[in-house]
Amino acid sequence: MSVAAENAAVPTGTKPFAGFEWLLAGRYLRTRRREGFVSVIAGFSFLGIMLGVATLIIVMSVMNGFRKELLEKIVGVNGHIFATPIDRPLDDYDSVAARLSKTPGIKLAIPLVEGQALASSQTGNNGVLVRGVREADIKAIPFIGGNIRGGTLDGFDTTPGVAIGRRLANALGIQVGDNMTLVSPQGASTPFGTAPRIKAYPVKAIFEIGMTEFDGTFVYMPLAEAQAYFNRDGDVNVIEIFVDNPDNTQKVRDAIEADAPRPLVLSDWRQRNRSFFNALEVERNVMFIILTLIVLVAALNIVSGLIMLVKDKTADIAIMRTMGCTRGTVLRVFLITGAAIGVIGTFAGFILGVVFANNIKSIMAALNWITGANLWDPTVRFLSDIPSVIDWREVVSVVLMALTLSLLATLYPAWKAARLDPVEALRMG
Repeated sequence: MSVAAENAAVPTGTKPFAGFEWLLAGRYLRTRRREGFVSVIAGFSFLGIMLGVATLIIVMSVMNGFRKELLEKIVGVNGHIFATPIDRPLDDYDSVAARLSKTPGIKLAIPLVEGQALASSQTGNNGVLVRGVREADIKAIPFIGGNIRGGTLDGFDTTPGVAIGRRLANALGIQVGDNMTLVSPQGASTPFGTAPRIKAYPVKAIFEIGMTEFDGTFVYMPLAEAQAYFNRDGDVNVIEIFVDNPDNTQKVRDAIEADAPRPLVLSDWRQRNRSFFNALEVERNVMFIILTLIVLVAALNIVSGLIMLVKDKTADIAIMRTMGCTRGTVLRVFLITGAAIGVIGTFAGFILGVVFANNIKSIMAALNWITGANLWDPTVRFLSDIPSVIDWREVVSVVLMALTLSLLATLYPAWKAARLDPVEALRMG
């Protein structure tokens, strides 16, 4: 017996989305042998929307975490604003740094000597960036002073020695207390030209920032020693400034320029890393568009599934119309049928995506154990661990987008069913 015949007592004036309409839509969604192929299409539509929404949430969360971790580490180690001299060497760096530290919004101003060198040991060598800082300053940098994995920074200014990253230590095969040789082309001038400067330093401390590039290239040494090593006559290259709010650097720059102790050229982290973060933003937007297509394809599957369902139920629709059901009733029945697939699939994908994003590190560890391989190689992806930060505004946008596409996909098949002529449909059936 057809569904229409089973509901012969349906009143002609059903209210919008009445119980009869929900009951009929529910029966259309159930699997039957005769309508098995329609149910298969509906199942794939459900899976497509669920996986599309979940993938969007997971990928966007990982991209957000990737950007947040990179921003925190790049800005947290390199500073937010950089002040370099204009007219003469920065030999009054102590007074300049002290005055800058009093500017509202600035929490730390670090005089810095920077130079490139070759670090070598008995087992290997590696290009490094040597940074000369004061003991109080290196301890005040959270990603350095708070991430010492071996040795100590106590007595950093008074005893010879350097602090290096864990990856550099592993690459050179050295530990705390071992010697590391630094080779710099900026050595002493001789009648035959400039001779390279070669000097061995004991490793006093090993830190781990969690970013491959920094842990494998940074070498910190006392400021006075760096000045002597790089032939700096009591001056520094730059003063790095750390502010309270990295997104508010322009206001701090304006305050520095209004009360600068001497002529300085100012730049900030946005200018130095503009191309890098722009590339991340472009990649993030392109990924969103590509993954949205997955949801769109799943929504189009709803269209094909409902069209096949309408064709299969042509006789039932005709009988309902002859019994007094309005076009609006038929329209709402198929709207509920299609929308149910989209709504349930969207919220299933929402739950799956949020759970996966919140537990991505545990899931990655389990996959590593199952496959016996390191699926997240920090030497390739810059960060030690896979990051994930859920932006609930983005999650809401993804859910609303999926619901909208799903609901729009049901309109044409439902309208097609409502426009069926009962007489013609019975003749065809």
